Amino acid sequence: MSLNAPIFFIVSLLFIHSLPSQVEPAKPNAHITVMGMVYCDICSNNTFSRHSYFLPGAEVKIDCKFEAVSPKTTEQISFSVKRTTNRYGVYKLEIPTVDGIECARESAIVSSCEASLMWSSSSSCNVPGYRTTTDQIAIKSKQANLCIYSLNALNYRPSKRDIGLCGGR
Repeated sequence: MSLNAPIFFIVSLLFIHSLPSQVEPAKPNAHITVMGMVYCDICSNNTFSRHSYFLPGAEVKIDCKFEAVSPKTTEQISFSVKRTTNRYGVYKLEIPTVDGIECARESAIVSSCEASLMWSSSSSCNVPGYRTTTDQIAIKSKQANLCIYSLNALNYRPSKRDIGLCGGR
């Protein structure tokens, strides 16, 4: 028997015992979604009434800034994009995974997003109502490291209010 075999065995045992007893599971990369809606405010009162409808094909500009706050890093991601609403009047921006950012952890990420109306797809409903919004509701899942920022609705209205449909005011 070689003298190196017992030494190798003892060194291997010491190395194995120096490893952490529990390996920390890998955290999933952050997945961030920014979304909102555009509707036609038929009665021109900045509320979604029974006569209102969601506006497909409207163009919206989204400006966001995300700042990671952690003891190890301070990083900032800023972008400006245009999105078109789908047939339900919803615009959505999926931000690719961001390595090292835990968006769902409290105070882990500071965000600010703004959506602005750019263009209406409807010639009968093309006067801007609520043009810009920064108000949002944040939905976060720590387990999946998923964050959804839902911005308040934006709207257009007709150039003339239909008094017969909406009443006088």
